[in-house]
Amino acid sequence: MTTSRRVFMQRAAMAAALGLGASAILPGCASGGDSPSSGGGGGEKTAENPFGVKASDPLDVVIFRGGYGDDYAKFHEQLYQRKFAEAKIQHAGITDISPQLQPRFNGGNPPDVIDNSGAKSMPASTLAANDQLTDLTELFDAPAIDDPAKKVRDLVAPIAIEAAALSGKPLVLNYVLTVTATWYDQTLFDKHGWKPAKTWPEFLTLCEQIKRAGIAPLAHQGKFPMYIGWFLLDLAVKHGGPEVIKAIDGLEPNAWKHPSIKLAAEALLELKGKGYIMQGTEGLDHIQSQTAWSHRKAAFIPSGSWLENEQKSVAPADFKATATFTPLLDGAKLPAECTQISASEGFIVPRNAKNRAGGLEYLRIMLSKEAAAKFTEITGSQTVVPGAADGLKLTPGAASSAALVKAGGDANWTAYFTSWYSTMEKPLSDRIGELVAGRLTADEFCAGAQQVADTIAGDPKTVKRTRG
Repeated sequence: MTTSRRVFMQRAAMAAALGLGASAILPGCASGGDSPSSGGGGGEKTAENPFGVKASDPLDVVIFRGGYGDDYAKFHEQLYQRKFAEAKIQHAGITDISPQLQPRFNGGNPPDVIDNSGAKSMPASTLAANDQLTDLTELFDAPAIDDPAKKVRDLVAPIAIEAAALSGKPLVLNYVLTVTATWYDQTLFDKHGWKPAKTWPEFLTLCEQIKRAGIAPLAHQGKFPMYIGWFLLDLAVKHGGPEVIKAIDGLEPNAWKHPSIKLAAEALLELKGKGYIMQGTEGLDHIQSQTAWSHRKAAFIPSGSWLENEQKSVAPADFKATATFTPLLDGAKLPAECTQISASEGFIVPRNAKNRAGGLEYLRIMLSKEAAAKFTEITGSQTVVPGAADGLKLTPGAASSAALVKAGGDANWTAYFTSWYSTMEKPLSDRIGELVAGRLTADEFCAGAQQVADTIAGDPKTVKRTRG
């Protein structure tokens, strides 16, 4: 699940601003008609220039400067300018995407390419409904930079193609292969002789040992409960199998009342009841709770693979952020090593961009191994370009994330419901927060979560989606 680039994951990237529906964002910005009002592309289309970029056309790039920063984008822009030396590139690294860009969309003057992420991102589903996004089929069918004999789609992870779809066509390039995991500091664990536990009883024993050492076993980003919601869902999906998350994504009746969801909810309540959750964490935001974890006041914290890069300015020099699995509840169908993965950090090319061709070419460059490797080198996170990180010296967080994905193999799972149904995020998040604070029983949580899903499913304006 996702909120901000973190909390809105599919993150996220693939996500909407908290609690806002389609009618609340970008009013009156539907383009209408069958063709965009602008888009550049005045150059000759060739194998090297498949979109017909006019070399002298300027390129307007807006990047969400969050946990990944925007230095990687400046490198990608250098690659673009290496090819189109005459092009003047306007770069903006910002955090308030929607407040700054909504007026530009409404005025028919959007940037050429946008990293649409963060807590103030624009709801991609709304942009899609208003016909404001360029169909990326042309991008995925274009010759790949690394092997022009193959299409771009042949050299990216399948999850990137799956996650690109909105309104029945690919509209978003989710660039980062995000790994959602439970995180710990390897240095701290080595000091105490602790190792992550694979089963729930072993995990409870470990939590007691950690507590006796004067450290809280688990912290979470209390004001953004979807973080701990990922922990809950990983417990549930591993226990009940892929059908658990597929039913949730499909808004199926009683999906949230599945026995595995209830068991996972009871597990969180057990952690709360035993005093294994850091006191006061429900009142902290992600920065405060993650800082406490980085200062070794808590042993574990749930998060995505951006965490290491996000915390490097406050973590001790010997801190080794390490991704690991959530433990297995008794009777689990999936292995402990699998985890939630997603393609996140959503890049879009507005349909009415002045240089749409340049925006598409920028994305094609991003999907080269050179560009993707630099992203990993700078941020410590991997992309949807397989093999791009091969040979790089990875940070502990990046290396452990990659190892976790490899160990999980085909058992790794993905959720889409918060990106498909953006208005579901806030009310569901509220119920998760009440559960982990001990103010709801497991049954009450399941009923409340199902009520949220049923409300979305019953809305005639909601386009229902199912997974294969």
